Amino acid sequence: MSAHARIAGPVSRAGITTAVTAATLAGTMLIPSAAPEAEAATPAGKALRVAASKKGAPYSYGAAGPSRFDCSGLTQYSYKKAGKKLPRTAAAQYNRSKKVSAKSRKKGDLVFFHSGGSVYHVGIYAGEGRIWHSPKPGKTVRKERIWTKSVRYGRVR
Repeated sequence: MSAHARIAGPVSRAGITTAVTAATLAGTMLIPSAAPEAEAATPAGKALRVAASKKGAPYSYGAAGPSRFDCSGLTQYSYKKAGKKLPRTAAAQYNRSKKVSAKSRKKGDLVFFHSGGSVYHVGIYAGEGRIWHSPKPGKTVRKERIWTKSVRYGRVR
């Protein structure tokens, strides 16, 4: 008999059943976390992670990465890293995206800010009413609460 067996003592059939049941229950308890993992594996999830990884990168008009960005440059760069091609400007990205309602929005969707009929800013939806974006000169890439109701949502196809 090994030293380990002498310390642990004999294992009963009930003990094995309990261990298997515990392992099975533990496995089923992990299933709810599978949804966020699956979401993160999508192009939208990957783009969201890329945008978040650029936190602190300075705004620069016309810049599309990898170390400086304007708003549409950040979204274009993030989706490119996720394997999706986007046009360069916020308005062109809006025209290319599939429109979704605020109720249907998901993490990774694009959030377009508009005034009248003109789109002037874009970010990536991060959940809980927040976006990752490159706001304006003198600011850096950051996660911020959506500050207006004048937004539309688009999903990258």
